[in-house]
Amino acid sequence: MQTAINVYLIKDLSRLSGQSIHTLKFYLKLGLIHEVGRSPETRFRYFDQTTLERLSIIRSLRKERKSLQEIAESLGSAKQAA
Repeated sequence: MQTAINVYLIKDLSRLSGQSIHTLKFYLKLGLIHEVGRSPETRFRYFDQTTLERLSIIRSLRKERKSLQEIAESLGSAKQAA
């Protein structure tokens, strides 16, 4: 039995998460979220459900007034937020 995997473009991720595209690109740069793939022809980034879940966690932590550095540390992000 195969399970369907939802794949999102950055515009879809923006709409579903309530975050602006600019914010999502900033989070990508900081390493808070990661693309799961990229189209070789168009260079579009692809994201999955785990990215949406991660954005939900980030949003909750931001509501708690956590800094991006603290969020990066709590998520164990590879890059450290500035």
